[in-house]
Amino acid sequence: MAEYEWQRIARTIEEEIRSGHVPPGGALPGIVRLAEMHGVADRTIRRALRDLRERGLIETLPHKGSYAADPLPSADEPGDGIPTD
Repeated sequence: MAEYEWQRIARTIEEEIRSGHVPPGGALPGIVRLAEMHGVADRTIRRALRDLRERGLIETLPHKGSYAADPLPSADEPGDGIPTD
């Protein structure tokens, strides 16, 4: 099955968080910067971030940005699979 662009981006950000490239509590780049980095529209980034938030991998604070969760959920917790919608 083909992967949506937002799913690819969510997977990439998840890998950066789980590898420690973005430490627990560390800030992610802003939406505009992430869109530039991945060559996609802002709404694609917003969808990827929503997925990561729903899976407990990031927290988003209004007017402050998104941060890696601290502590991170384990990779094998139920619901950690990327949804197909």
